[in-house]
Amino acid sequence: MSVNKVILVGNVGKDPDVRYIDNGTPRCTFSMATSEVYKNKNGEKVTTTEWHNIVLWRGLAEIAEKYVKKGTQLYIEGKIRTRSYDDKDGNKKYITEIVGDVMQLLSRRQDDSPVSSDSPKPQESASFSDSADTATESINPELNGTDDLPF
Repeated sequence: MSVNKVILVGNVGKDPDVRYIDNGTPRCTFSMATSEVYKNKNGEKVTTTEWHNIVLWRGLAEIAEKYVKKGTQLYIEGKIRTRSYDDKDGNKKYITEIVGDVMQLLSRRQDDSPVSSDSPKPQESASFSDSADTATESINPELNGTDDLPF
């Protein structure tokens, strides 16, 4: 048995890029940064940042296109995939991506436009998950840090 599961909480590094493949299926890509802060042996605060290539498909891709912008804080759940391609000079290149199955918006919209009735309201988060062909949306009022875990 094996498990390929990734959970990331970080900030979007660039606006999502949504493209439609031959059969009309949307595919969204963007970078996401996760940071770790620690003190080195001299007591100085050090921040290290990892960049992740995120890929979302179908309904999640459409939701990201509508609600996600550079700087948005996201929770992403998915799996690691590594693929290869040949560059313009014929050299084989490898890229590691996180293929998202679940996305949760953790921050407010970044622009000054009014929040529409179908977008997450302040102090709320929106959770989205990708099933075979659709995405479902559920709004979770307030992330107040309470532990309501069933285990």
